[in-house]
Amino acid sequence: MRRFPEGFVWGAATAAYQIEGAVAEDGRAPSIWDGFGPIANGDTGETACDHYHRYREDLGHLADLGVGSYRFSVSWPRVLPYGKVERRGLDFYSRLVDGLLERGIEPAATLYHWDLPRELEERGGWTDRDTAHRFAEYAAVVAEELGDRVPTWITLNEPWCSAFLGHGTGEHAPGRRDPEAVFTAAHHLNLAHGLAARLLPGRRGVTLNPQVLRGPDAAAVRRADAVGNGVFFGPLLSGAYPEELFAHTAHLTDWSFVRDGDVETIHAPLDFLGVNYYTTTVVAPGGTGRADFPGCEDLAFSAEPGPVTDMGWTIEPSGLTELLLRLSREYPGLPLVITENGAAFPEPVRDEGRIGYLHGHLGAVLDAIEAGADVRGYYVWSLLDNFEWAFGYGKRFGIIHVDYETQRRTWKDSARWYRDVAASATLPDA
Repeated sequence: MRRFPEGFVWGAATAAYQIEGAVAEDGRAPSIWDGFGPIANGDTGETACDHYHRYREDLGHLADLGVGSYRFSVSWPRVLPYGKVERRGLDFYSRLVDGLLERGIEPAATLYHWDLPRELEERGGWTDRDTAHRFAEYAAVVAEELGDRVPTWITLNEPWCSAFLGHGTGEHAPGRRDPEAVFTAAHHLNLAHGLAARLLPGRRGVTLNPQVLRGPDAAAVRRADAVGNGVFFGPLLSGAYPEELFAHTAHLTDWSFVRDGDVETIHAPLDFLGVNYYTTTVVAPGGTGRADFPGCEDLAFSAEPGPVTDMGWTIEPSGLTELLLRLSREYPGLPLVITENGAAFPEPVRDEGRIGYLHGHLGAVLDAIEAGADVRGYYVWSLLDNFEWAFGYGKRFGIIHVDYETQRRTWKDSARWYRDVAASATLPDA
């Protein structure tokens, strides 16, 4: 048995659009995901897990799970539709936060988990600089309402997905396929973080999903890293965009959207860095590129061999150790929190595969801690099976099974396993 450090935070995570449903209730405006397609099986987030109406039941599951913290996201179009404060939306999150505190669970609020108001997208979305300022206004509204009770704040969740999948591959909303828009959106997301972070009370962080890139050709790996990671690591963590990023993307954009003072704004002090990890990627020269790595058109990208999850992602716990140690080495003094880690498996209740996945990755976290990484907590993704974006309801990440017809919640074996690990703060032998 291996023990986690004293004070290590055990949590579970969800996202508003993936679980709430109630997309047209209490004044909520459409987001870029409402009506976006194609989605597998024609699924929509209209009902999702009906958490908006069943949140008390879900609070009970969190209490029974014994987690110390719950990471949820606030829906921008629910609390600030059409730029006007919606009291009913704010009241929902106020009740949720109070319910968490009553059960001894610390709230951790994410302000942006991909549900941009559609009316802002119609004005240009993240390619429009003004969206960053509208995000700061939204952050101020939520902080004013919840700041006295929420101790931990995350500005953005995985801006790589918002920029690269939403504007490069088109597989995420808003569905654009424009390499220049990728970097314009990335910069404005970075700017939004910097503007908002200064308005938040308590502990402030941002959640990234860094690309763990491997391959025998060091130059190829460095190039992909500059594009996929440098665009966020640079301004957010170091205070400057890497010159390699500008060199590799000069044929796509002149970066004129970066104005004097922007990087200083983006480089706001962080109390922690949220880290989401799922898999690794192999990079090699001599390929034809990939739309989610613009500027790397002559590189090849592939998955590492080995067992995979239901998403087709290679299960590689050592990549998490590698990532945590890299971040600790390059950004010393910045505490790390695993804000998402988990896997989709098709088993409805008995899920040995998910238990094995979690065991391996928690072991990888301990490996990093024992090697000197300052890792403060772990949030399992996800509390519930939910709307998995372009995959609809076909991929199940939850440790609690959801029957989408009846909305019945059923604990999987992995939920019981995670409860016991969190309670003891020890990792049992495999």
